Amino acid sequence: MAAVEDAARLVIKIGSALLVDRGTGGLRADWLEALADDVARLRARGTDVILVSSGSIAMGRGMLGLPRTELTLEQSQAAAAVGQIRLAGAYGAALARHGLIAAQVLVTLEDSTDRRRYLNARATLEQLLKLGAVPIVNENDTVATDEIRYGDNDRLAAQVAATAGADQLILLSDVDGFYSGNPAQDASATRFDVIEAITPEIEAMAGDAGSGLSKGGMKTKLMAARTAMAAGCDMVITEGSCLRPVQALEQGAPCTWFRAMGTPQQKRKAWIGGMKPKGRLHVDAGAVRAMGRGSSLLPAGLARVEGRFGRGDPVEIVAPDGAVLGLGLCRYNAVDAGMIKGLRSEAIEPVLGYPARAALVHRDDMAF
Repeated sequence: MAAVEDAARLVIKIGSALLVDRGTGGLRADWLEALADDVARLRARGTDVILVSSGSIAMGRGMLGLPRTELTLEQSQAAAAVGQIRLAGAYGAALARHGLIAAQVLVTLEDSTDRRRYLNARATLEQLLKLGAVPIVNENDTVATDEIRYGDNDRLAAQVAATAGADQLILLSDVDGFYSGNPAQDASATRFDVIEAITPEIEAMAGDAGSGLSKGGMKTKLMAARTAMAAGCDMVITEGSCLRPVQALEQGAPCTWFRAMGTPQQKRKAWIGGMKPKGRLHVDAGAVRAMGRGSSLLPAGLARVEGRFGRGDPVEIVAPDGAVLGLGLCRYNAVDAGMIKGLRSEAIEPVLGYPARAALVHRDDMAF
């Protein structure tokens, strides 16, 4: 059985109904401060934590006095613009009590489909975690269109977990797990403790009911589970309205775990290894030795560039004897890579005219 205590990198998704009071439309400050206590405890034991938070539209709706009926797209975007400022400030203040720095990251589901934007998001999250910050990720609802009408933060949280290489994803929701039917309508509905495969029978059990403030039903949670599991990330659904909900989960609160097969690293390597290369990077003997020790490929070890490829495209890495060592996602396009071949990191900026990443292909983006 998976356990939160085992997580090295954890993504926690917070639903709108947990953060925003249904009656007043205001922030549930006591709940948020208790969640910050959970985050501080996780960080103290060495767990990386990323929060994916709903709530900007729900909070902005109350602040602007908008009706509780279905909002138009323009009203939703306006509510998000107002609510996001309040939401970010509230997270920053709650985490600051523990000496933690909050970092706001606004994305859309499209950021995971464009490889260059995906690599940018991955690098930003990695750097924030390395610097000790707690990323607070939200969908960029102020400019999104279809994402507001049809999107949800359950699936966004799963995409963030996959992008960041998280090994666990917690969906804090207004339900305490996945049931065989809607428990509000079916007294015989039973909760699953563990789901190891999303079968057609499991899919048929999912309903669309949401809480009114939250847009996510069980179907979107199953979609999130499928994405997380495919990325090697375990996912759990649990009811989150109590104070310190992560601690409650650790202490045995009702939940449903979706078990992934393999680790995030294994799944990522398999994903990269299955890509069709768009070019070749010929490296020298020193680079071959360095990569054999687990290092990234640096421009200093690049001897020749072959093919036409863009930033983020898959390329073969080729040894001096012509042997293909593996496949990797290149952080430069073919033209720039050719300009900086053989250069040390400090010499890159004068040649390209802009600050650039030290690695040509990062070790996390290689499959051998």
